[in-house]
Amino acid sequence: MEFKILRKWLRPVYTVGIFQYQEEGGQWKTLCNTLEDTVRELVDKNEDGDYNDSGEGKIYGKTAIPCDRYKLVLHFWEKYGKEYPMILGVHGFSGIYIHGGVDAEDTLGCPLVGENKTVGKLQNGRYWTAVIVNLLRKARENEEESFITIKQ
Repeated sequence: MEFKILRKWLRPVYTVGIFQYQEEGGQWKTLCNTLEDTVRELVDKNEDGDYNDSGEGKIYGKTAIPCDRYKLVLHFWEKYGKEYPMILGVHGFSGIYIHGGVDAEDTLGCPLVGENKTVGKLQNGRYWTAVIVNLLRKARENEEESFITIKQ
C-alpha cells in the first residue's frame, strides 16, 4: 500500500501537509492533514549517519524528516501500549511514528495527523491515526508491504 504526505504550508515553526493513500484503482485519496516540525536543510557533513553536528541542520525535536520514500509498518509502541504506524529507514532519525497531536510541540520529528481547522493546530488525531492503522492492518493481512513518500 502506498501513502503520501504532501507538504503544502512551510512555516517557521511547523509544516502543514496533506495525508493521502492510493486506492486499488490507482487513484489517490486524501484522508486528513499532517503537522510536522520545521523543514530544514540537512547535510551529513562528516557522514556519521546523523545531522546532529554543527552546521548539519538538525535541531532535535524541531526538525521534519527529509523528503523521501520510506517503508511504513505497524509497530508496537511501548509508550502507548498499542500498534502505531512507524516510518523506517529515516537517515539521522529514529522512532518516527505517525500519530495524533495538537501542535508542533507534540511532534518531536514525527508527522502528526488530524484536521487542520485552526492555524498551526490539528484536531481529531486519534480518529485519523485509527483510520491509518486499519489501512495498514488490511495491507498486512494481504501480505502487502506499505510505503510512504514525503514530498514538498
